[in-house]
Amino acid sequence: MASHTFYEFFAGGGMARAGLGSAWKCLFANDFDQKKAAIYRANWGDEEMWCGDVADVDHRQLPGDPDLVWASFPCQDLSLAGNGTGLNGSRSGAFWPFWNVIEGLIAERRKPRTVVLENVCGLLTSRNGDDFSALCAEVARAGYWLGGVVADAKDFVPQSRPRLFLIAVDSHRPLRSGVQSAQPSPHWHSKQLQTAYARLPTSIQANWLWFCPPTPAKRNLNLVDIIEDEPTGICWHSEAETRRLLDMMSPTNRAKVDLHSANSKTAIGAIYKRTRRVDGVKAQRAEVRFDLAGCLRTPGGGSSRQSILVCRDGEIRSRLLSTRETARLMGLSDSYILPERYNDAYHLTGDGVVVPVVRWISQHIIECVLEADLSHEAA
Repeated sequence: MASHTFYEFFAGGGMARAGLGSAWKCLFANDFDQKKAAIYRANWGDEEMWCGDVADVDHRQLPGDPDLVWASFPCQDLSLAGNGTGLNGSRSGAFWPFWNVIEGLIAERRKPRTVVLENVCGLLTSRNGDDFSALCAEVARAGYWLGGVVADAKDFVPQSRPRLFLIAVDSHRPLRSGVQSAQPSPHWHSKQLQTAYARLPTSIQANWLWFCPPTPAKRNLNLVDIIEDEPTGICWHSEAETRRLLDMMSPTNRAKVDLHSANSKTAIGAIYKRTRRVDGVKAQRAEVRFDLAGCLRTPGGGSSRQSILVCRDGEIRSRLLSTRETARLMGLSDSYILPERYNDAYHLTGDGVVVPVVRWISQHIIECVLEADLSHEAA
């Protein structure tokens, strides 16, 4: 039986919901994208999802008193590849109408006990740190303690995907000992995060918490474990297409392939196309890693999609990642329903939050905070 309740904003396909698990009951979910909302409903049912602009959400329509509000708000204007407009942008600026909803709940005396804001680490430096300061000031003004962790999905799945999780806790409620530390942790608090904190006004620093969950055990899931032998919806590249990828590699990357192809064991490499300067001229290069996939990104073009390289018995083959493989890289189970169209499925997964990362943060921070709150009320 569920013991905690939550709202899920910018919900996508409900990956935060998957990470929170059965101990949590969703009261309300929202996403602007019709296709994502359809997949959310396919996986979780019709009842909670309201599809529409967050600016049109009326806090009075939201049921109950949530223990948590989760918001993975858009990153496009905050990412390194974005346009630099930050929280003033048309996409990432959706944070402000979302926060208006939170303030409406507070005014109704339905203040969420915790709020999680998830985004790219570019939020820490966007517009020279002004966006991070503005967001923290807004959260502190609403009566929350605030702390941040930078969690990389590579601790849990074979994908390099660092993300910033800002966790707000109602400052009028008690905190359980052991949830926070007096000092930042090298594993959870990157130099970039520590620098962003140091730039905050002292009045906001006074509301800051160094949340310090335990370090995860060594990951035992590897690329070879998530690759399908007979993928659907995609085809293997021709020999000429594979050769073209190999020819796009630098000598260092090509040497990695040659080393693994000479080995009798099956090896899986993830290929990302990047623009590099070669002899002073911009050129597209294919870079390969045999330990991790690169960060999944929404497919704006062919170069944003990752390919895999399979070295087996002296043979080298290549193809795009299948949509099920992208789902596995996000920690989703094989029972999770994906869109039928390749681009739609890749967009859904590449735009989501990694399921076991959510579970770890929930288990070791959010649920600990809420348990302390319940103990206080019982006393």
